[in-house]
Formats: sequence, C-alpha cells, structure tokens
Amino acid sequence: MIWSCQETSMGTCGYRVVTLGVILVLIFTVNIHEVGASVAKTQLENTGVVTTQSQDIDAAATSGHGSSNSTTAHHRYHVFHFDFDNVEAAYVVSLWIFIASLAKIGFHLNNKLSSIFPESCLLIILGIIVGIIVYLALLYNGSPSSANPAQYSPQYSLNAKTFFQFLLPPIILDAGYFMPNRAFFNNIGTILLYAVIGTCWNAASIGLTLWGITSLGLTSSEIPLLHCLVFSSLISAVDPVAVLAVFEEIHVNEQLHIVVFGESLLNDAVTVVLYHMFMDYALQDQLIVIDIFAGILQFFVVGIGGVLIGVLFGLFCAFITKYTAHVRVIEPIFVFLLAYLAYLTAEMFHLSGIMALTFCGIVMKNYVVFNISEKSQTTIKYFLKMLSSMTETVIFMMLGTSAVKDNHVWDVVFIVVTIVACLVYRAIGTITLTWIANKYRVSKLKAVDQFVMAYGGLRGAIAFALAILIDDANFKDKDLFVTATILVVMFTVFVQGITIKPLVNALKVKKKQGGSSTMGEQIHVRLVDHMMAAVEDITGYRGNHTLRDKWEYYDNKYLKKFLLREKQMTKEHSIMRTHSKLSLKDAMHTMHSGFSTANMPANNGQSLLRLISNWSVNSFHDQENDLELRQRLVINYSPRTCAVFLNISHVGGVLDMLFVPCVSCAFPKISTLFINEILPSLF
Repeated sequence: MIWSCQETSMGTCGYRVVTLGVILVLIFTVNIHEVGASVAKTQLENTGVVTTQSQDIDAAATSGHGSSNSTTAHHRYHVFHFDFDNVEAAYVVSLWIFIASLAKIGFHLNNKLSSIFPESCLLIILGIIVGIIVYLALLYNGSPSSANPAQYSPQYSLNAKTFFQFLLPPIILDAGYFMPNRAFFNNIGTILLYAVIGTCWNAASIGLTLWGITSLGLTSSEIPLLHCLVFSSLISAVDPVAVLAVFEEIHVNEQLHIVVFGESLLNDAVTVVLYHMFMDYALQDQLIVIDIFAGILQFFVVGIGGVLIGVLFGLFCAFITKYTAHVRVIEPIFVFLLAYLAYLTAEMFHLSGIMALTFCGIVMKNYVVFNISEKSQTTIKYFLKMLSSMTETVIFMMLGTSAVKDNHVWDVVFIVVTIVACLVYRAIGTITLTWIANKYRVSKLKAVDQFVMAYGGLRGAIAFALAILIDDANFKDKDLFVTATILVVMFTVFVQGITIKPLVNALKVKKKQGGSSTMGEQIHVRLVDHMMAAVEDITGYRGNHTLRDKWEYYDNKYLKKFLLREKQMTKEHSIMRTHSKLSLKDAMHTMHSGFSTANMPANNGQSLLRLISNWSVNSFHDQENDLELRQRLVINYSPRTCAVFLNISHVGGVLDMLFVPCVSCAFPKISTLFINEILPSLF
C-alpha cells in the first residue's frame, strides 16, 4: 500500500511516516538482538571446535605420535568483528529513547489524536506493541525462558531499581525546582491533610475491603489481612508522574493543580512508611505494642528526615554557587549533582527521596538562581525539561512492555473490587477532608474542584515498582498483586485520563490563565500581603501573612547575606529595575522602527537621551542585546546621542566624553568601527 502525501494533510502524512519509522525501528531492535545472539552462539561453537582441535593436537604430541612438522592451530586476525553483547545495554537504552522521541513526534503531528488521548495512553500502547513483538520473537527463538520474556530480557521491562534510581529523580527535580512556591505553601495545610489522612484512609479502607471479600470466599484464594494491607498501601497513593502527564494537558487552575500535585508528592512518605511497616508486620510471628508505636513514629522520621536532607543539600548548593563567578560553566553540574545526591542520601537511610528532592529543588530555586548566570539558568531549565520529558516517556513505554508476560493471575473479582474501591474511597475521602479544610480556608474548594480532585487521583509507575519489589517467597499472591496493579494503572491512565478533559470542559472548571503576571499585579499582591500582615498583627492573629512576613525578614537579614554572592536588592530597587527594563524595551522598539531624534519632538528626543544616559554599564551587562543597541544608536542617531550613550561606561569614561564626539562628527565610519570593535572589549 502506497501512502500519498498529496491526498492527505501534511500533519497526517508526517504522522504516518513517523509511525512507519517506529515500526521499522522496532523490527530492527528485535532483529539486532536475535542476530547478536546467533553470532554469539556461532562464535561459541567455533571456539569449541578450535579448543577440541587444540586438545587433540596436544594429546598427540604428548603420546609421542606427533612429529616436528605437526600442524598447529592458530587464531587468525579478523578484520571485522560483531560483538553486540558488549554494547547491548547502552544500545537498547538509546533505541528506547529514539523510539520514544519518534512516538512523541508522531503523536503531536496528529492533532485529532492528541486532542482525544493523553500522551501517556499512546506511549503505553506503543510499549505494549513493543512487548508483544519482543514476546513473539523470544517464543520464535525458542529460548528456555520464553515463558517469561521479562526475565530473559530485563532491558525490555520496567525494573524497580532502574525506575527509582534513574527514571524518577529527573521528574521530581523538575517539579520541585519549578514549583510555584507561593501557591504550594499557601495550600500546604490542605495538601498535608489529603496526603497524610487521605492516604491512610484509602490504604485502610481498601485493605479491609479486599480482606473481607477474600474471607468470604469470593476470590480464588484467601489472602491474609496484612498482605491485603501491603497491597492497599501501594495502590492507594496518587502518582506524581501520572498526575503531571495528565493535568498539564487539561490546564486546570493553579490552586486545583497544586493541591492534587502537592498531594501526589507528599504522600510518598506515607506510602513508603505504610508499605514497609505492613510488610515487616507480615513477616513477624507476633506483633507487640512497641511495634505499632514504632510504625507511627516512622511517619515523622521518614517525612521530616527527607525534608531536612533536601533543605540541607539545597542550602549547600547555594553556598557553593556563591563562589562560581569565574567558573560559570560548572554551575549546572552542582544543581543536578547535589539534588541527585540528596535523593540518594534519603533513599540510603530509607527516608522519603521524593520529598528530599522536592524540597531541595524549592530551596535551590530561592537561592541558587541569584548566584548563577542567566546562561546557566537557561541550561538548567531546558536540560531539566528535556530530561524529565524523556524519562517520563520511557516510563510509560516500559509500563506497556512490562504488562506483556505469562505469569498474570486473572482473579476478576479481586481486580474489579480493587478498581471500584479505589474510586469510591477516594471520593469519600476527598469530600470529607474538603469539608474539614473549607472550614479554615479563605478560598473554598467548590464541588467541581472536589470532583476533579477525586477523579484525578491517578495511579502510575510508583505503584507498579513497589508491587514488583514484593518478595515472592513470603507473599504467594505477588503475581495477583502485580496483575491488579497493572490493570488499576491502565484504568486510571486510560479511562480517567481520557475522560477527565471532557468532564473538566463540561463542568466549566476554572482554567489556568496564560502568561505571566504584570508588574501592576505583582505590586498589588505585595501590597495586599503587607496590609494583611499588618491587620493580623493589630488583631493579634498569627496567620499565613504574618508567618510569611517574619520569614522574609529573617531570610533577608541572615540567610541571603550568607548564601548569596551579592547583597539582595530591596523591593524598591527591584521595582526600579523592572521600570528601567520596560523603558529600555520601549527605546529598543523606537530604534527598531527607524526613527531618530532629529525627527522626534524636542521633549521626546531629550527624554530618550536622558533614558540612555541613566543606564549604567551593569544594566547593559544584564541585557543580551546591548551590542545591538550600540550599533543602532550609531546608525539612527546623531553623534551627540552616541556621545551621551557612551558616557554610561565606567571604563574609559573620559575617553568617551572627549574623543568619541569629535571622531563621530568628523569620521562616522571610524566611529562605527570604534563602537563595534573596540568598545565591546572595554565593556
């Protein structure tokens, strides 16, 4: 069948081409794996033949039947070698990333498809296709482990260690570093309420329900209570990767997004504690009271310990970047490396690595950004976005491939009850906890917000990774738990992920407003903060505004003096800097339009000269277009205007005032050369 681009739109044609490319790459991946195995087998057989011949010759020589001109076996030098086993892991990972990138291109080329399905759904489908191809290839090859391809080819399935140590950290760091701090801390009480109380409620209610139906004999086997609680603890937590993938596409308002996403980040500590606590309880012969109190205490140790590690590493990174003024190129390295070390350190002590990485990113954003250069900030931003997008794509694809195996246990009653219980108890918990939270909130969460919060409780790769970490020897129902986890993840990503966007539009949920806030809005917000802090101080009430005001006072007085390279600007200086940037933008627009001071009214020309003369050389250092501004001044303005502009330089100011105006009047070309070639070396 021949596809004609002339009969279809360019987007559809590009989508088909990318789809064909993905299929070819998949076939090539499987074939190269099989060719490598065949070549290795052939080389092994040849080695065996040579070894046998060498042994025969040695035996003949030893027995005395050989002679001086006996034939000796030699290994010949080969011009061409094929050693796929040496590069298999790196090669397959590179192909994974390449396939995932092609899939994203093809997905976004088809506008109709991308408007209906979330990107995560199509990536899982693509992963399932890859898993089926690998599965059939292994069966055709007749491998002894073909009954379980995941064991034969671990690089084609989602490994828990790979997920937690390499794939998850970039996504969490991206979320923490670019977290809207004001919205997050304004809703921190509500977020903790959902993350702690809500997760405990979901785990207990789901576990007891599943234990009840197994005790009644409605399932294929009877499962102990603690085993049901282990499964409910991993399946009850909202997954941050799945929430990010879906909520960034539906564009809900910032408050709703930060509550759901903040819950998905902070409930990690609760999930880790419940998971390990119930697993340890299940392995013990007898529980005593001290074990229960130790489990409750572990909640605070895991959560607070993860936060402290993240904050300490963030402050340490800020202190280091204070002294990187002469080695700007290594500034992004400290941000990535210290954040990753914070995550690994927390995991090493069995604390919450997600919370450590989240708060490390929050601290870095508040301090490191003032020490590093603008180029380093751009590098961090785009590299982190690229890395998190890539790992997110690989996670969803590997979720699809991991679902293709033979050891699934299809207990329909257990699986259906798990899905229904996740939906029902999530809704009950959200409604109840929102009723409590609204009693203390100024901005109330409406009924439509509660529906989106309950319906948006998506499960993802974290639940699957915890499920495959369960020990087979002590949990005979592990395969059932893994199968149920995969189907719950598929249901939440496909059914809830596909339908949540039409439901949000139908319910007219408030959407996120595009664009950044204006200077007037920022001034208004700061004014309201100070007014509310004053009102709280007068009335004797200690609320969020008073705490924020106190924190800013001590932060500016102590922390920023110790962590920042230069003295932090006051709010008045910051406003004046913003005003100067806006004025420069207007001046640049005037110069781009081709006007000169000769054609302008006298007052406007003088104001432009004053505007340029008021700019310091440090201000121009912060602008990437300073050289362009100098060039356009020479081209569009009179020598007097150029002279005023050149007076802003702190280096060679006297030379600019005396020499440049004379040269500008007599030799315009020399003046242009002087500004374009000599002055940049002085600035």
